[in-house]
Amino acid sequence: MGVESTVRPPTRPRNDTLQYVDLRDEWWKPRGAFAMLHWIAAARAQHVPRARHPDSVLVDIGCGAGVLAPHVSELGHRHIGIDVIETSLSQARQRGVSPVVGDATALPLSSESADVVVAGEVLEHVTHPELLVAEVLRVLKPGGTLVMDTIADTWWGRLTAITVGERIPAGPPRRLHDGDLFIDRDELVRACERGGVTLTLVGLKPAALDYVLWLLRRRDDVRMVRSRTTAGLFQAYGRKVDHRADDSSDGAAHDPEASRWPRH
Repeated sequence: MGVESTVRPPTRPRNDTLQYVDLRDEWWKPRGAFAMLHWIAAARAQHVPRARHPDSVLVDIGCGAGVLAPHVSELGHRHIGIDVIETSLSQARQRGVSPVVGDATALPLSSESADVVVAGEVLEHVTHPELLVAEVLRVLKPGGTLVMDTIADTWWGRLTAITVGERIPAGPPRRLHDGDLFIDRDELVRACERGGVTLTLVGLKPAALDYVLWLLRRRDDVRMVRSRTTAGLFQAYGRKVDHRADDSSDGAAHDPEASRWPRH
């Protein structure tokens, strides 16, 4: 009921990127191992604005197989996808994404080159998220839009994404996440504030009725709706202001070494 995937990939360490290679045939199955990533991508796209000029660039960090593409293809941006998994990028290319092999913590892009930066379900997969955030802020133009979603560093985040989440239909594949890498919301807000982006945080959860209908095969997808808490899956979005005219700025805002985030 609900899930059509019967794939049994090798058992790997938690957060091993090779899992995405093992599961490469699951990306576009409506009831496959990555079904919920499509639902979250649809919610993420709601915060992506239309292009304001014909050369607008949207940078999609950790783009995977391009699951965001169907939801932003009519917005007028050139969609550049960054990922370390080439099998995923080859599928993203088929969806209209310009693929770039690259590390999210050392983006192969020029400073202030992106009108929109999205980082969906990637922060919780890197050892030093402060490096990723610093790179996001570096490549984002003043006035540009930042959209992220990730999992909070809380007992609720670990319960919903791992303890329970890995055992229910459409939940994350087993061992995909490492709870020790989940994100401190206060640190995320402070880091972005230093770089000129004031974040709005919103909790996300699957719409209960949609999920039941999906399980019964009466829906092909599930809408993500606001949760009362940001202690599990959450979105974070905002616009970057222009601090270049601020004489008080000393450049430390973009220095990830200035504030390493705490880890377990």
